[in-house]
Amino acid sequence: MAVKHFLTLQDLSIDELRAVIDRAIEVKNEPTLAEDQSKKTLALIFDKASTRTRVAFEVAMTQMGGSSIFLSNADSQLGRGEPVEDSARVLSRMVDCVAIRTFDHGKLQRFAEYSSIPVINALTDDYHPCQLLADIQTYTEHRGNISGKTVTWIGDGNNMCNSYINAASQFDFELKVACPDGFEPNADLLKTHSNRVALFRDPAEAAREADLVVTDVWASMGQESEESERINSFEGYQVNAEIMAEAKSSALFMHCLPAHRGEEVSAEVLDAKDSVVWDEAENRMHSQKALLEYLLKF
Repeated sequence: MAVKHFLTLQDLSIDELRAVIDRAIEVKNEPTLAEDQSKKTLALIFDKASTRTRVAFEVAMTQMGGSSIFLSNADSQLGRGEPVEDSARVLSRMVDCVAIRTFDHGKLQRFAEYSSIPVINALTDDYHPCQLLADIQTYTEHRGNISGKTVTWIGDGNNMCNSYINAASQFDFELKVACPDGFEPNADLLKTHSNRVALFRDPAEAAREADLVVTDVWASMGQESEESERINSFEGYQVNAEIMAEAKSSALFMHCLPAHRGEEVSAEVLDAKDSVVWDEAENRMHSQKALLEYLLKF
């Protein structure tokens, strides 16, 4: 059976994605149903700091009886300049799966090309597909099937926004993206999925009649030096009570966290009853458990 990677949502079919999410809900409700991975080892290679991603992967493997090895730049030869291709070949002979959290998406792709075991994108500057599994799981748990719904993204056209564009195609929903000029998501993705995605400059207009409103920090990891400039650029793009009032009364709010209260989202919205950010964060573990279970079959 050929190895299967998870670098973007496009790497799994619609049926496969839905099966992973259904399985995540199932093992969340009954953890003992998860398949035993007692002889499996997951390597975590992280160039970027993490709370939810690392904990979710490590706890998922532990609960399934498997083990994990965490490698930061300081802990591996990759951090000292070993070619990605060589590290991929070596680790493929020692562990069963690799999750990589890094800046350059091309680095992840090169690793996967030379890996004979599953490679998971634990976040790059271009995409964050694992977060989308948790987001779709969370929406499904609270509101049912997201197919045919309207999702509004407000803020930077970053890796999360790019993954929401892929999700709109894979899960059959409409995506409205509100961002300032110069902060648009990937142009090729917008063109490819123009039938699913619409671009707005007015966040209130974008939020109108939305079923789900999503945002993220204005300055992601690696962009700290741009923070002041970005705060100015994103003035008027905060998700607050006025923005949520434009959405449907049943609309949910999501944020992948960590959140900056008072910047991209008001404290009032983040802590409101229709904010499901804590369920969303917990579901990282359940959805990644289901993803690992699925990929380790190949």
